[in-house]
Amino acid sequence: MDRSSLIIRTSIIGIIANILLATFKAIVGLLASSVAIVMDAVNNLSDALSSVITIVGTKLSKLPPNRKHPFGYGRVEYFSAIIIAVIILSAGITSLIESVKKIFHPTVPEYSATTLIVIVVAIVVKLILGKYVKKQGEQLQSDALTASGSDALFDAIVTLTTLVSAGIMLLWSVSLDGILGALISLVIIKAGVEMIASPVNELLGVSIPAELSNQIKKEVSDFDGVHGVYDLILNNYGHEVKIGSLHIAVHDTMSAHEIHGLTRKITMYMVEHHNIIMTVGVYAIATGENSNTELQSTVIQALSAHKSIVQVHGFYYSEKDNYLSVDVVPDMSIHDDATFTEQLRNEIKPLAPGLQIEIIVDHNYSE
Repeated sequence: MDRSSLIIRTSIIGIIANILLATFKAIVGLLASSVAIVMDAVNNLSDALSSVITIVGTKLSKLPPNRKHPFGYGRVEYFSAIIIAVIILSAGITSLIESVKKIFHPTVPEYSATTLIVIVVAIVVKLILGKYVKKQGEQLQSDALTASGSDALFDAIVTLTTLVSAGIMLLWSVSLDGILGALISLVIIKAGVEMIASPVNELLGVSIPAELSNQIKKEVSDFDGVHGVYDLILNNYGHEVKIGSLHIAVHDTMSAHEIHGLTRKITMYMVEHHNIIMTVGVYAIATGENSNTELQSTVIQALSAHKSIVQVHGFYYSEKDNYLSVDVVPDMSIHDDATFTEQLRNEIKPLAPGLQIEIIVDHNYSE
């Protein structure tokens, strides 16, 4: 069973569990003539909405690419997670408002044996369901499923808190319902904000994990003929589609045919092992004993001496065009690229008199 099928199956289990719990509450509420229990049953049906949103989002994310959306619809999953997180956030804010009201206007809870049974059953079912769905979401790397599981867990915690505060009120006549409710509400609001942050960051574009970045660079470096890997960029278009690019450094003695074969091997490897559509660019390293090699070494050593420069690569010199360019990766202390490149250009001019010099600032997008 693939990832999407597992997400849908888990969501269906959530829907079924909420429907069964709602049915149980409705039957007990009707038999006990309790409007509160019947209304709580209706609330359980609305809880199934998170699972429905997850299923719809997963189904839409599997739609095939088309001319308008050539990378597919994988990012729909992020929107599903945002919607569920907003639902949780809204519930937390509503709960906070009601809890604050209870702090100033406490009420004495009235619980019958029937009500207590319903509450205990609801807590147990929601705890089991929430832990299961959240665990599946984390394993399947589904923000929507994780948020749905968290929603169920919060329901159980809120109900448990209400039960505990009611017990304290009945035993010691101390009303903690509003205070405990407010504290739990703040936790829910905080969790809702964090849940929104994850998919929003994915949509905005987040740096890839350092472990994956280092792994890709090492694997590409292991190919014969590769003498450096630079400028790794990776964009997520959902869980299953990643588009990326990188540059490799090769000796200038390699033929176009050899370079073509090497880049083809790398792109095929990325698809097979990481499911990444990777574009591979090339930097040529000057070799042998000639003026190009000497100039390359001189310029790179001069730039590398700067404490604010993390990496120097992509050296290029054209005697025909009287042109020299080189890429530098500055650290986070550099904020004005234009001023920085002008400073470096002035330093390099005496080392390469008469040449048009271009300093290109690269930024680290992968760590």
